[in-house]
Amino acid sequence: MASTGHDRQWQLNRLNFEGHWCGTSRWYERNTYGRLDLERAAVEIPGTCYAISFSDPDTGLWDGSGLRFAPQGRRRLPLSRASYNQAGQCWQFRGVAGQSSLAVDAGQPRFGHELNFFAGRARSMLVLLYEPCGSLWRLQTLGVVPFRCSLAAVVDPERPPRGDARQHLAELEGWPGQIERLLPGQWPAEDPEPQACEPFRAAAFRNGNPVAGFDDGLLCSLPELLPAGAFQLQVGCRLSEGCFDQLSLGYDSEQRLTAWERRRFQRS
Repeated sequence: MASTGHDRQWQLNRLNFEGHWCGTSRWYERNTYGRLDLERAAVEIPGTCYAISFSDPDTGLWDGSGLRFAPQGRRRLPLSRASYNQAGQCWQFRGVAGQSSLAVDAGQPRFGHELNFFAGRARSMLVLLYEPCGSLWRLQTLGVVPFRCSLAAVVDPERPPRGDARQHLAELEGWPGQIERLLPGQWPAEDPEPQACEPFRAAAFRNGNPVAGFDDGLLCSLPELLPAGAFQLQVGCRLSEGCFDQLSLGYDSEQRLTAWERRRFQRS
């Protein structure tokens, strides 16, 4: 049993991320006309790999190659229980994890998120980057990586290729689900029991925003321009024919993160 909430987040970090994760990363960006092209990747990097290992219960190493924003595409970072998540931006559910900007901050060059959905030894990653555009923030870049762990005895197969996002959402309509919630800076020492939530509704996922689908079953509903007040970001992943995980990020009227909400919907 974890002794503190910090300890439990560190344990979940290892449970989720330990492995040698490789895949082709695809980066979708705005073209010369300012249009965000989500159909054709502007940059494609075969052999993006994250080797995440732990030498003991308190120490590890993150070793990345084929990276989009690192010098020569390489970066190595030590990991330790003592220093983990000092900024409070990392968050861990069992099977869904990542890191998020805690607020829209005019003093920062980006407002960004990394979201990972795990199933077996598959890891589906989506990166969202907003950048300033006048007085507002505009979605500038999306990165997608369908990782597979090369250390697995049997490598997880590829999922069906991306299709029509609205059709995918329509297939989920009415599926029953359960919800878990994390609040910034409030990490439970034990995993709370998931609670029943409203059945999946495609309209609630879309929330009036454009919807896009990508490789590995990834779906998202995001505002291209962040509003001046409260907003939500919706991301999900079809982990199997009968299971869909959704991650909702809610920001209040002061544009501060209020909660990460993980919903799992399963076909009845």
